[in-house]
Amino acid sequence: MEKLRIGIIGAGGIAKSRHIPALLKFADSVMITGVCDVSEESAKHAADQFGIEKSFVNYKDLFNETDAVVVCTPNKFHAEIAVAALDAGQHVLCEKPMAMSLEECSKMIEARDRSGKVLAIGYHYRFMKEAQAAKKLILENEIGQPFAVRARGMRRRKVPGWGVFTNKELQGGGSLIDYGCHLLDLSIWLMGNPKETEVTGTAYNTLSKLPGQVNLWGTFDHETFNVDDHVTAYVKFANGASLLFETSWSANIERDEECISLSGEYGGIDLFPLRINQYKHGMLLNTRADWLPGEEDYASAQTRNFINSCFGREEFEVKAEEALQTTRIIDAIYKSSEMGKEENFKQ
Repeated sequence: MEKLRIGIIGAGGIAKSRHIPALLKFADSVMITGVCDVSEESAKHAADQFGIEKSFVNYKDLFNETDAVVVCTPNKFHAEIAVAALDAGQHVLCEKPMAMSLEECSKMIEARDRSGKVLAIGYHYRFMKEAQAAKKLILENEIGQPFAVRARGMRRRKVPGWGVFTNKELQGGGSLIDYGCHLLDLSIWLMGNPKETEVTGTAYNTLSKLPGQVNLWGTFDHETFNVDDHVTAYVKFANGASLLFETSWSANIERDEECISLSGEYGGIDLFPLRINQYKHGMLLNTRADWLPGEEDYASAQTRNFINSCFGREEFEVKAEEALQTTRIIDAIYKSSEMGKEENFKQ
């Protein structure tokens, strides 16, 4: 069988810790033919580290060696590179968030439609076993239609002190666009991606601007910190459902917390760990799964899905239009915070 030739664009931490190792597990069907970075040194180092033959500085030069690319750059460059890659006949797996704006997301989808290639967005939380199991339970009507959802992605004093995570120009934001977006995307997907009608949000950067920081993930300059480190939001949907959302890089809480709780007509589902809460037979029943199908390594699950979608064997789990919706809600949260009032959407 002919192997899929894949190139890596952006040789930073996410490429070296997740995407390249995951791709190497599928050596029978994939060959990493090159790695590209604006830093020639970084590109060569990554290539040497993983035994990749070629390194590049200009991502367009990579396209001559590949059938597909994985975009691991700062958010600012997602749309530019993805559009160029699609127009060059490449399949694309782009790290989350999809892009910095709705306009950029739309241009990516237009390029996908022009090219007929795969455009996959790396919201890898959907590939977690708990997420896949919860989706199956909802589709099989175990809890009815979810109408009230609570999502929290909270870290205690873990602002990423490396890379460009606190650079607003390159990333577009902080804790929401980097971390909370995963919980936001997963929640909306589990709800069935209903259309949002109203978003109220508040973005804070209070904690990380204080002197004398205690931070467990590297160091940063509190005087120049200008992205959000804590965000709260409330989202209403056209089907009457609502989402209560909170995320933080640096919360003053006892311990880190990731949780999604969905309330439906017939019961509820909690994730992390997975549990069903129901009333049946005149009883209140709580059910935990002793075993879940799927892979512990969600990066491998995402990579397998992308490879299979490139070969036309299956669809990628995260549709570009769904990732665009997540970006639209992120934009609305930031806009609501700036305006000091809710952001409404026309029906």
